[in-house]
Amino acid sequence: MITPEVPQNKSQYYPMTKSSVRNKPFSCFSDGFLYLGGALVAFLLVWSVWSYTVPHGFEPNISTKSAANGAQARQCVQENPSVNLGFDAPDQTFYDDQELSYSIEKPMKNWDEKRKEWLKHHPSFAPGARDRVVLVTGSQPKPCKNPIGDHLLLRFFKNKVDYCRIHGYDIFYNNVLLHPKMSSYWAKLPVVKAAMLAHPEAEWIWWVDSDAMFTDMEYKLPLRRYDYRNHNLVVHGWEKMIYKEKSWTALNAGVFLIRNCQWSMDFIEKWSGMGPMSSEYKRWGQIQRSVFKDKLFPESDDQSGLIYMLYEDRSLMDQIYLEGEYYFEGYWADIVPTYDNITERYTELEKEDGKLRRRHAEKVSEQYGVFREPHLKEAGNGKGSWRRPFITHFTGCQPCSGDHNQMYHGETCWNGMVKALNFADNQVLRKYGFVHPDLLDSSTVTETPFDYPDDGPW
Repeated sequence: MITPEVPQNKSQYYPMTKSSVRNKPFSCFSDGFLYLGGALVAFLLVWSVWSYTVPHGFEPNISTKSAANGAQARQCVQENPSVNLGFDAPDQTFYDDQELSYSIEKPMKNWDEKRKEWLKHHPSFAPGARDRVVLVTGSQPKPCKNPIGDHLLLRFFKNKVDYCRIHGYDIFYNNVLLHPKMSSYWAKLPVVKAAMLAHPEAEWIWWVDSDAMFTDMEYKLPLRRYDYRNHNLVVHGWEKMIYKEKSWTALNAGVFLIRNCQWSMDFIEKWSGMGPMSSEYKRWGQIQRSVFKDKLFPESDDQSGLIYMLYEDRSLMDQIYLEGEYYFEGYWADIVPTYDNITERYTELEKEDGKLRRRHAEKVSEQYGVFREPHLKEAGNGKGSWRRPFITHFTGCQPCSGDHNQMYHGETCWNGMVKALNFADNQVLRKYGFVHPDLLDSSTVTETPFDYPDDGPW
């Protein structure tokens, strides 16, 4: 706090104080001193009151230079310095075209140029556009038949929101059919196309099925890997199973990352042409089943359609990346039994390295994922690994309808979901000071002590 200095010669400021010099020629100044003295008394009174109301540590500006520095500091501390959400350019963009259609049935042309033009008129969105991701997911328009289905879907959605908040991704949840005929597994394609048009600022649209969840909340998409050869679509799959085994499970279309570009617009148009909106829908089902002998049902589905396109045109491998180096999505029946061992191994890592167990703000969680990586070199990836699986996918379990693959009991599905959700939730709650001690008990949490997990009976 800067306080005014009071001169030793008080009579200079307080004319009512007796002075040893009283000279009449100076009487014209005495009135001025009287006025100045009164002003100073008022100033000191205001200053003293103000000093009690201003928060401790506040430093008033005392020069033009410091004022300028303060203004610069305020400019650096903005709510979101990267984008301007309050500005839409008055310039004409593709949105002003009356012929623009979001429908899956209407082709989009010259999308790369239109998107580039939009970014030109909205320059605050251009920096970082290369890494900008919008996650898209959804569910059916009506309430679930399964009594616990809506609750499970809510928790699956919360899991996705948690992951997006931690990593700075936008998320869109859709629960309506954007095309009346494109239902079930085909419903995703109209939503993905609409999301591409709604988000020209994003380089990637990331579809994640409603029955898939993030189970490594620190891991971030390795986008540079997909930029290296300009891949435009990323799915979890195996080339051998497409071209040699001809299996309809050669990849999983429930989670995919697609670049927001003209190639993707054209690909979605061709892909959706195998769906229910096509007059050739029934024929496509027959074709798929004739090629993929292990396909169990006659209808054309999005996954078999994608595999068929790759099978028929191998050059698509130049654009489509089959991710198999980590659990871009992983089969839940293989993964859920490993959670307990993974939890123990990660706890041991944190006991050995204090940097990993340091309390920190949720916003900087990515850094701790980087800190952890050197400890995971021997963990492996995929089946048999003790690394946290990135995404656990409950294929064969339908939380909303309650249906499930007959090879396992329904309770196995629901208990597995609860365990997976709490396994992921512990990674989030930890930043808020709590954890679930029992992964099958969603209601109970315990507060984590300082230096957890090194301190306490964990």
